[in-house]
Amino acid sequence: MKIIGTGSAHPTCAVTNQMLEQFLDTSDEWITERTGIKERCVISSEKLEDMAVIAANQALENAGLTAADIDFIICSNVVNEYVTPALSCIIQGKIGATCPTVDINAACAGFIFAMDMAEDKLKCKKAKNILIVCAEEPSRMVSWQNRSTCVLFGDGAGAAVVTEGDELKAIRLTTSSLTEVLYYQRSLEPTPYISKEENFEPLVMKGREVFKHAVTNSCRDIRKLLNETGLDANDIKYYVLHQANRRIIDSIRNFLGVDEEKVPHNVERYGNISSAALPALLDELNRGGKLKKGDKLVFSAFGAGFTTGACVIEWAKE
Repeated sequence: MKIIGTGSAHPTCAVTNQMLEQFLDTSDEWITERTGIKERCVISSEKLEDMAVIAANQALENAGLTAADIDFIICSNVVNEYVTPALSCIIQGKIGATCPTVDINAACAGFIFAMDMAEDKLKCKKAKNILIVCAEEPSRMVSWQNRSTCVLFGDGAGAAVVTEGDELKAIRLTTSSLTEVLYYQRSLEPTPYISKEENFEPLVMKGREVFKHAVTNSCRDIRKLLNETGLDANDIKYYVLHQANRRIIDSIRNFLGVDEEKVPHNVERYGNISSAALPALLDELNRGGKLKKGDKLVFSAFGAGFTTGACVIEWAKE
């Protein structure tokens, strides 16, 4: 496969650290030191599906395609206001596509899991053009009285169009069942027959364990892929890492021993937008003229589960 178009969308409401000081026992200094985040964009008047559509249409336009050219839509999403239908179905209708669709939940690693699925579709000749949309609103999963979690997250969408090609050089997915480290439970409708104990609580995150698993697993995945492809760390133009926390990003960079300019970031402006982080950052690089045909990129992400994904891809657009 190869990537031929990108798009992204962010909410209009930018919440600064100073704004959080008004109702949380926190400060700009405390948040910045621990996360590197200065502000995050959160949903206010927008609907998540509408941001997903903006990102999707941008990716289609960037690819020089229309919705009629798309053979399959994969949407990565953790939670949204619809339990059913799937968010991908809603996106399909709003952009005017007629192809099959599917939602996946691989948490923050969802973009890479979706690329792996797309690669399989393309190899089997079951599709030619595939639209991947990552749309997330983690700001609706946290307690806004808990300063350890709510300061971390923002909302947004990122999208990419992929088609037949030989630019995906290697990909690796893993899952380790560590549900107690990072999870979110919500209530379902009551029935007259429920007698089991049920727990409903906002997002729970054990920060130190998440940090350790994120750095360890990302470095492991990237090193394995570099070894598999015979590439040196310095052969990579950019390491596009999950934008969860600036300290995690810097730790991965230091362990890999790569220069700072090879590891772009925007977490300071958007916070952690789950699986949308990678395609949104890729879109920023693409539209900023930072990518040239033949550039080799590494993607790496980690999320609740614990899921991890990484890949090496060559940039195909002129």
